Amino acid sequence: MIIFNIAGDIQGVFSSLPNESYLDKTKWIIAEFADGESFDPSYNYSSVNGIALKGDLIPVDLAEIARMEAEFTATQYQRDRQYPTWQEQMDMQYHDQVNGTTTWKDAVAKVKSDNPKE
Repeated sequence: MIIFNIAGDIQGVFSSLPNESYLDKTKWIIAEFADGESFDPSYNYSSVNGIALKGDLIPVDLAEIARMEAEFTATQYQRDRQYPTWQEQMDMQYHDQVNGTTTWKDAVAKVKSDNPKE
C-alpha cells in the first residue's frame, strides 16, 4: 500500500498499516496496489478510488547526477583519510607523555601512509 498525505504527496510505501493514525481520512489517503503491481520509485503515483496508479516516469537531471558524482569523486580522499576522533587523539597524547611512547604519532602516520596525496 501507498499512504499519501491529503495534498497527494507520498508519505510512504508499506506492506501493512504502520499505525492507526493513518486511518484519519482528513489527513491521509491509503491506496492499495492492483494485483501483480508493486512500487517502482522511478514513477509518480496517485490514488484513484483507493487504488495506487503508476503515473509518469520521474525525470532525471543528468547534469545534477554528473555534478554529484564529480563531487563524490573529488572528496574520496577526505573520506578515506579517517583519523581517530580528537578525544582519542588527546588520550593517546596524554598516555604518550606519561609512558614515553609514540602511539599518537604512529596512528597519525599510519593514516597518512595508507592514504598518500596524489
